[in-house]
Order: sequence, then structure tokens, then C-alpha cells
Amino acid sequence: MNTSLAKVLKWEKEPVEQNNDIYDLVKRASKVIVPLGPINKFAARNPWVGLEETPFEQVACRFKSTCDVDLLPNDSVLLAAWKNGEIHQEFLEMSLQQWLDFQKLELPRADAERFCRAGLNLENQSAKIKTSPDLKAIVKKLSRFQSQITKKQPVQTYSQRLENMNVEMTTKELNSHVIKWCKLFLDQSHAAWSMPGREEGFYQAWRRLVQYDPSLNKKQRNQLKNLQQEASDALKEALQALEIPNSEIQEYLEAHLLALPGWAGTMLWRSMESLQENSLLMDYLAVRITLEKLLVQPHLPMPKPSREQSVNLESLILSWEDWGNLPIRAWVELSAIEIKARLTLADRFDQVLRNRLWLEAWEKTYENQLMQTINSAKHSKIENEKQVKAQLVFCIDVRSEVFRRKLEAAGPFETLGTAGFFGLPIETSKLGSKHTHHSLPVMFKPQLKVIESSTEPEVKRYQQRKQAGHALRNTFKTMKQNLLSSMLLPEISGPWQSIQTLARSFTPRSAGHLSRKIREKYLNKPSTELSLEHNHTVEAELPIGFTEEQKVQYVQQALTMMGLTEHFAPLVVICGHGSHSKNNPYSSALDCGACGGASSGFNARVLASLCNLHAVRRSLERVGISIPQETVFAAAEHITSLDELRWLYVPPLSNKAKDSLELIKATLPYVRKEANTERIAMLPKVCADKIDPILEAERLASDWSEVRPEWGLARNASFIIGDRKLTKDCHLDGRAFLHNYNWQKDKNGAILEKIITGPTTVAQWINLQYYASTVAPHYYGSGNKVTQTVTSGIGVMQGNGSDLLSGLPWQSVMKSDQESYHAPLRLLVVIQAPKEYIVRVFDQVPDLKRKIQNGWLRLASIDADGNWISWS
Repeated sequence: MNTSLAKVLKWEKEPVEQNNDIYDLVKRASKVIVPLGPINKFAARNPWVGLEETPFEQVACRFKSTCDVDLLPNDSVLLAAWKNGEIHQEFLEMSLQQWLDFQKLELPRADAERFCRAGLNLENQSAKIKTSPDLKAIVKKLSRFQSQITKKQPVQTYSQRLENMNVEMTTKELNSHVIKWCKLFLDQSHAAWSMPGREEGFYQAWRRLVQYDPSLNKKQRNQLKNLQQEASDALKEALQALEIPNSEIQEYLEAHLLALPGWAGTMLWRSMESLQENSLLMDYLAVRITLEKLLVQPHLPMPKPSREQSVNLESLILSWEDWGNLPIRAWVELSAIEIKARLTLADRFDQVLRNRLWLEAWEKTYENQLMQTINSAKHSKIENEKQVKAQLVFCIDVRSEVFRRKLEAAGPFETLGTAGFFGLPIETSKLGSKHTHHSLPVMFKPQLKVIESSTEPEVKRYQQRKQAGHALRNTFKTMKQNLLSSMLLPEISGPWQSIQTLARSFTPRSAGHLSRKIREKYLNKPSTELSLEHNHTVEAELPIGFTEEQKVQYVQQALTMMGLTEHFAPLVVICGHGSHSKNNPYSSALDCGACGGASSGFNARVLASLCNLHAVRRSLERVGISIPQETVFAAAEHITSLDELRWLYVPPLSNKAKDSLELIKATLPYVRKEANTERIAMLPKVCADKIDPILEAERLASDWSEVRPEWGLARNASFIIGDRKLTKDCHLDGRAFLHNYNWQKDKNGAILEKIITGPTTVAQWINLQYYASTVAPHYYGSGNKVTQTVTSGIGVMQGNGSDLLSGLPWQSVMKSDQESYHAPLRLLVVIQAPKEYIVRVFDQVPDLKRKIQNGWLRLASIDADGNWISWS
């Protein structure tokens, strides 16, 4: 920009007001991103959890205009669903009519309907890139209407504005600098050299090092020598230098956070996990905006942009020609009122709205199909005349639905569904591990700690064997990073690596089986105990073990939540779940979401052990839960990638429980084969009728080149809260979360309230994580697994210069490059309870009502007479 023009465009700098506390502004701005933990603890998160007070459509419009990110399924996804019969015309028409009912337009309804129906035709979308003398003349005549139909523009950063003006690729350069410093700071001991001064915080370490950054020129480095001591002062100084009005500071910070939501989200997660790093997001924004100030300085001051954007008259006129059969010349014959009405309708009926109507029709079609499935099955004879031999409690996970259905069909077994952490707010510490894990939903904090232990000599020998393995891996890593030893490494390790590569590539199932056998034999993990008893002598952040009152409290709560307070079978199996796969950075994404991205087997063992304590059972009798003496609780783990049940804890059994266990073990091979057959057939490029499903599942789980060991929770669409009899005879295609609930035993609604605030929220977060990774894979997904780079031990990137990718990989939601597998539908919650229970839970959980009203969640209920009521 030339100097004279710059002088003309100057305006007085506006200091950041003191009452606009910068810390509060950063906190409010952080709502546009979510905390992103390490990939080895991947737990699904709702990417828009901080925005649920705003209607979904408004958020979609904002992201489209701010980041050019679509939050609604695109035309190709919708068209494929339409052709597959997943969207019915009647529901599309219903959505359109409901929308038109709220539009106050001085336009004949028939004209509006004809225009909108044509605009909804996905197979006849015109590019609208036309020009003609007639069009230019009409646009000139109608120019006065342009200022009458405007849209508020989002705040753009200076770097974005420069790129939009085709001046410089400042955003790309700025992102490159920020990514480099974030990688250095967040590295989890993967780099040979760690960032100096990292312990002092991100801003302080960067402030000391940036003046030596060779990627900046000498003038820029000199400008960074006298930075503010504190990050908050540096941020305020940068905002003032960029002349950001006080009223726009929060939006400006939000725009910067949305530029790299992955790296910013990781900083946010770190700030929430540690008191020492609680200002890390402030540091991040101070570094980023200080660098932006440096890069855009040659172009300052810039013209102040208008927040009001006029509509593009050409596109609106052409849409009426394409969809409303209104020739361009016909506009001169319309009155001013008619012109404005038609332009207003065309402006409102934009891409976001059209795709929203299609999405609503898709969701209503699914709801109707689910209603028909349940209605057609619930009247059949479902009572099993044979006595139930065993009850198996599974996680609500959609993958359990297939296994439960096959198991119940195979024998006298009853299955129940509850959240996979089983109501235990625990931090776990496995034998020989220095690390702990929060084994509960990520929105909650643990209340106590459970440690797995063994006898001292056994633990010592086990740790020595583990440390020997770690030492070998660390030596290999050190040799790779050392200049001289890296030259010798191929000669030393070549033969072994070649054998391993060949075995893993050509006989993955056999190689995996052999590797597992060697590992189990070498490590030889001893029998262990859990620290269930409260330890008064150990000082720790969290209390270790349960008090006597807590044991009873958590067992009572768990049994009540799963609806198992009477009619106990001789054997009750608490089934956690996990997944097995090789060379998979996203392996934790296939584990239990309710346990923070880990197997829920540990929690299952804890609950089963507590349920077998005599003191606990005696106390439960006082509250009306009488567990027969012959009933024994055991724990197992459902391996979802294999559909296999592995036993974790089997205590001494009564005679009836022994019989039940033998029956289960005899039945499981058949169940596994049946479940594998159904599941494997859904994977692309698998001829299920020509292979052994069990062997194929084992191959997929053992093959280190396999990008899709299982589908995970793809195609999840509903969360059904009700009696198992409601869905027992239903084939739900592995798309429904299933939680047991009996409204007749929940007179005050306390159980339903807990299900809504806990398990339902977990399911919604999972649903929206899959949704986001499908509709915006470049922004909320993590791209192709084949080209991913595991970075700094915390996450993945595409190449070495992308954002830290926060969502699911392409192969988790797509069948192929063109065809999606996951259906991006917002979660439908179905509650089996009278209408008054639903009204009451709205009062108990205001968040539920807000989510439904704003379009983040959908709700239906089934009353006592079996009537289906739609609340959204």
C-alpha cells in the first residue's frame, strides 16, 4: 500500500479497554474449538460443544462464511442417499412446507413452492456462470434492491484479508511458523533435541528463541527482540497495533483459533489438564497474533472492511431463471414488492438451507423406518419360556447390538445395555505402568483411583521384563536419531526387520498370532489384585480404593442404571469392550468412548469384584436389591474387531453358575461366527460368502497394512432408552446405542436424568464426531491413513505442515473415494416413557431441551400405549 493512501486511511488507535479483560475474552473465544488430547487417548468429542446455545443452521452459516467449511452433507452425499432409498420424497416435501410456513413473503405460495422444489433437485443444479447484455441491464436496473438485502460478514484476520485481496499468502506463512513452534513445544520426547526453556511455558520459550529464527529476515528478527514479558501484554499490544476494535476482539481471536483448530485445541487441552499451564491458550494467541502483526506490518494500515455484504444480484436473478421459469427480461414487468419478494426468497434459499432441508428429510426418513422396525417387532411373542441361564451386561456401543442380538438368539441368555464405564468414576493404574488413565467419560473427572497389583517378587520380575523390552525399543530409536549409529542400523537390524516385514505383509494372521504368543510367554503377566479397599495411609491426589459406603453406592447405582435389581441369573457377566488392530494410530478411537478412549475391561472387572463382596450384598438387601447366594458376577472383554469374548475375571462359581459358564463358552464360537459374518460383509472389497469370517476378522486385526480393521461406530444414528423387550426382535443393523430403562421403576425420573446427562451425552459426542469427519473431512477429519504422519507423539498430520488433525480418518467413514459409508445424521434419542416423563426431564436437564430446539439432537418417545411421539 502506498504511503499517501495509508495516511488517508489512518484512524485513531483504540486501546483495549480494561473492563474487556483479555483473559475473559480468550476464554469466551475458546468455545469455537474443543480440547484435543493425545491420539493414544483418542475419545470422541463434539466439535461444537461450546456453540450449542446457537442454532445449528446459524453455526453452519458462520463456518461457511468464516472458514469455508460445510457443516451439512454435500450434494453428492445427499444424492447417493436419495438413490439408495434413504430419503423419502414425502419427508423432503414436509421439510420444505414447514420452512415456507415461517417465511413472510409477499409472493404467491405456488410460485415459492415451484421455485423451491426445482432448487431442491440435486440432479439439475446449474452452475449459474452466465452473462449477457440483458442480465447486466437488469442488474443495473435492480441495483437499488442490493442494499435492501444484506448479510452481516464475520470478522476476518488481517492475514485472511490480504489473501482475499491476492496481495500475499500471509495466512499460509503464518500457519507455517505457528505449526513449527507448536511441534517443538508439544513434542512428547520424539525429537532428539527438545525445545530449550519449554518448562517456562510456550510464550516464554518462543520469546527467547524467535529472535534467532532463520526463517525470518534480519529486520523481522530485530523487531522481535524486545517483546513484552507477559503473554497477555503481548497479545494486547498486538491487537492494539492491528487496530482491532474492542467490539470485535473476541471474534478476531475466534478467527485465529479456527485457522488451526487442531493445534489450538491441543493447547486448550494442555491448559485444562495442568494448573502450571492454565494460560497456554493465551500463550498460543499471543505468539500467533504477534507473528501476524510482524508479517502484515508492511501493508498497514488497511481499509476498514464493511461488516455488511450486499447480495449478488446476478446469481439471484439466474436462480429464478433456472428454478422459477422467470426469464431475465420479465423482471422489468414486476412491481417493486414482487421484485424484493423474489430476491429475498432466492437469497434465503441458499446452499446451506437447501442442504439442511435434505438432511432433515433424511433424518425423518430414518426415524420413520426405525419406528416401523420397532412397531413390527414389539407385538411378536418375545417371552422366552426357558429360564435365563446367564445375564450379560454390555456397553451401549452400537457394535454391541449385533453381538447381543446373535447371543440372545443362540441360547437362554439375557443381555443388558449400560454405559461402558459402568458408573465408576475411577482413574486406573495397570500393573507395571507408570501412567494412569481417566477411565470415564471425558466430560467428567475421576473421584478415586484403582491400582492393579501383584505380590512384590512377581511385580519386580514382570517390570524387569517390560523394562528390557522398553530398553530395546529406546536403543533402536536412539540409534536411528544418531548420525553415526544410524548408518550401522540397517546392517544390524536388516535381517530381523526383513523377516518381520515379510511375515507381517504376507501372513499377517499367523505373524500376529505368533507375536502375541511370544509376548504373552515372555512377559508372563502374573495374577493380579485390585485396590478395592480404601487406603488411609497413602497420600495421593485421588483417594485409592473405595470406602464401604462407596462400594455399596456405586454397585447400587450401576445395577439400577442397567435395570438389574431383581430376577438375577446364576451368572452375571459384566462385559467391557476394546478393539485389536496393528499399526493404527487411531486404535484408541475403536475402544470404549465412555472410558476416555481405552478398553472398559478394567472397569468391568472392578464392578464384578465389588458385586461379589458379601458386605456389599448385605447392604444392598437393605435397599431392596437381593442378590441370590448362587449368583456370581464375572468380567469379560468384548473384542469388537474379532467379535470375541475374552474372560478377565472368573471367581469361584456356584454349581449353577458353572453350568451357565460352560453353556456360554459352548455358544460363543457360533455367536462369533454369526456376528463376524454380518460385520465383515459390510466392509468394502470383502467377499463374505467366499471366506471364513473368523479368519478374515483375525487377518484384518493383525495386518499392519490394513487401513480398516473394523468400521467402529460408523453409521450410528440412534440412542434407544428402554426395556430390552422393545428391541429384542429388531434387526437394528448395528446403528443403535441401546440402554436399558424401565420407567415404571423410575417414579421421580432420577434414573432417566442420569442417562441423559451421562450416556446420552457420550453418544451424542460420538455421533457428532463421526458427523463432522464425514461432512468436513478436510477440516474435522484426519485425511487418508496411508499419508498420515504421527507428529510429536500427540497426533497426526498430513505431511509435515498441516494442522494437527482432530477427527477420524477417511477410511473410518468412507467406503471409497467417492462413496461414504457413514450416514451423517444427528443423533435420534428414543425414550420409552410416558409423555410426562419427557416433560419432566426437560425441566431436570435444560441442556436437553436447548439441544433439541437448536437442532443439535433429535428426540422421540414411545408412551405406555406404544404410541410414537416425535419431539423434534
